[in-house]
Amino acid sequence: MDWYYYIAILLILSQLLFCYHTARNYHYALTRYKKKRLTYRPRTALIVPCKGLDPNFRQNIASFFNQDYENYLLWFVVADKTDPAYAVLCELKDSLGKTSKARDIQVLVAGFAQSCSQKIHNLLHCCQRIDSDVEALAFADSDICIRSDWLSQIVHPLRYTKTGATTGYRWYVPKKNNLASIALSSVNAKIAQLLGNSIFNQAWGGSMAIRVDVFKQLGLDKIWPKTLSDDLSLSYAVKKARKKVVFVPACLVASYESTTWRKLFEFGRRQFLITRVSNPKTWWFGLFSSLYSILGLWGGAALAIYAATKLPATNYNSPITNYQFLIIVAVPILFFTAQFIRAILRQKMAYKLLHFEQRATPALSKVEGSNGPRTMRVAGVADILLFWLWSPLLLLLIISSAFGRTITWRGIRYKLLGPTQNIVLSEKTEPRQ
Repeated sequence: MDWYYYIAILLILSQLLFCYHTARNYHYALTRYKKKRLTYRPRTALIVPCKGLDPNFRQNIASFFNQDYENYLLWFVVADKTDPAYAVLCELKDSLGKTSKARDIQVLVAGFAQSCSQKIHNLLHCCQRIDSDVEALAFADSDICIRSDWLSQIVHPLRYTKTGATTGYRWYVPKKNNLASIALSSVNAKIAQLLGNSIFNQAWGGSMAIRVDVFKQLGLDKIWPKTLSDDLSLSYAVKKARKKVVFVPACLVASYESTTWRKLFEFGRRQFLITRVSNPKTWWFGLFSSLYSILGLWGGAALAIYAATKLPATNYNSPITNYQFLIIVAVPILFFTAQFIRAILRQKMAYKLLHFEQRATPALSKVEGSNGPRTMRVAGVADILLFWLWSPLLLLLIISSAFGRTITWRGIRYKLLGPTQNIVLSEKTEPRQ
């Protein structure tokens, strides 16, 4: 057989393996998201860094007060008292703190960062104040609204010694169905689908937890002051110590967003540029997996056309020739079918997990300015029918991050010199990017 037949066979086998991985992640998510976690309840500090007033800020913050968890501290942290979030947090502390199960509620002021990101500076400010009786740390972003059992779910897998950290993830639900918002949802969905019972798991800083002893063992208190990304550096340290990052399906959270093409490309470039500098292996994996997805579909189709032109006229009816040609044709067909099925599976997973989330916490479905179920359905249909479009867009975002080292994150400009070396260049006046 010619060389391209062997390539076709390798592509078919790798695609079948990837389909198996996707199906296993789907099964993993659907068998775990409803389970109640009542047994392991360590004393936990829930830390929420805030900057500016995110959309639905009050509703998001209220969900942290309403955790069905008796043994937790709730600490919010800002850089400065002039931050608009500070006054609102103090107000909510006074109004909601009386009915919350949180044992200790504080609004802390961390001051401004010098080398690491402002978010990490805020987190470290809190971590340095943890008492010895605190066993676990949970971290959440202020732009998510969580269900009442989020904290019990995120800490539950920490009872195992092989677990280094646990994580949820975000699922973007468009607040309005413009094409850029749908594209953001679809591209993010492709990344979310990689999470499961998998070695590819990466912690997401908006919803993650770690035991205090593991945090100290990994030296994160020394790593974080030199880096920009809390979650990428944590994931790298956990895997370097041969521990697992465990994905918790129940902690998949809806993030209601509307965006423009300019903001989408700014966001995508920033996220992947931080990844390129902080964790190059993950960036290269994203680049090659995107290329694989595109070349398998469109390159496979071109390969089938090329093979057809090479079929000798005299041997066209040969069983061997027909068999080889079928192998070539199977490549684009398999890639098309597999990517279509994967899109269906990830949308079914999100619908089940987030629909259960909304039933568990009805306030989640009442997001200002959005029609969550309807916009989620539209975005889901777009993801399934236009799956062939989102892979090139994802690749374009990754390639855009291959150049330059300067980003703007929540109004602050940083220059990334290396995984553990960054410079704060300037701060803009707007509170939220």
